[in-house]
Amino acid sequence: MAPKLSESVERLRAAGNQSFRNGQFAEAAALYSRALRLMQEQGSSDPIEESVLYSNRAACHLKDGNCRDCIKDCTLALALVPFSMKPLLRRASAYEALEKYPLAYVDYKVVLQIDDSVTSALEGVNRMTRALMDSLGPEWRLKLPSIPLVPVSAQKRWGSENHEETAKSKSKETTTAKSRVPSGDVERARVLKEEGNELVKKGNHKKAIEKYSESLSFSNLESATYSNRALCYLVLKQYKEAVKDCTEALKLDGKNVKAFYRRAQAYKALKDYKSSFADINSLLKIEPRNGPAQKLQQEVNQSLK
Repeated sequence: MAPKLSESVERLRAAGNQSFRNGQFAEAAALYSRALRLMQEQGSSDPIEESVLYSNRAACHLKDGNCRDCIKDCTLALALVPFSMKPLLRRASAYEALEKYPLAYVDYKVVLQIDDSVTSALEGVNRMTRALMDSLGPEWRLKLPSIPLVPVSAQKRWGSENHEETAKSKSKETTTAKSRVPSGDVERARVLKEEGNELVKKGNHKKAIEKYSESLSFSNLESATYSNRALCYLVLKQYKEAVKDCTEALKLDGKNVKAFYRRAQAYKALKDYKSSFADINSLLKIEPRNGPAQKLQQEVNQSLK
């Protein structure tokens, strides 16, 4: 059993947490550093506490845009306590910001082994999948580093930590999580989605809907599949179905610009101009110079007058 922490270390950590909550990230990082030095000076042996301090300092670096130091601290935290979710998520975010997409993908996937309902990891995997397909081509999976397998013992150990990370996720994604299918079917889902895309190019939207629906039966984690099917529903003037698919797409990726645009189009067709205007505003916060969205905004604005 680890010896009781010195009150000074506890106070420094608590003060660091308060500074972080106040948005004083440099001050918080300095307090966590002092706590780490004090532990080393006192010869304290508590790997969990030390890991938390490194992970907390990493969060400060991430907030300040210091991604390289964030990665270093997360790696130190994980060396002390492997498969800890917070440093994995923070390191993934830092890798993503540095455009090290293969490494970010691996960390997000490890998190999903611990808890497959963590929204930030689900969205991260979707973003990295798109980025890797764009940069490495269709064979991108063959070029990834190996993904560590999380032992069952580690999953159980982090059950209490997972609760904090996923409480918000579970309230929004209960239905989706229940219907989720094994990840081994992801490749089949991708192939079916591409077949749907080809049918859209040929103008065969009804057949494309069938392909996208089949793709989603294999894996419902791909935001683009929902937004692509929504496009088909729009063309076929099935506006309520388009709204539903765009909503599902945005649950998986809150920055899916196409989903916002297509849902705005569907709401406009349904004469729900307020909802349409709200979606256009959300889109323009992400892409302020999006020409089609600006045009649609003008049209909807006229209808609101």
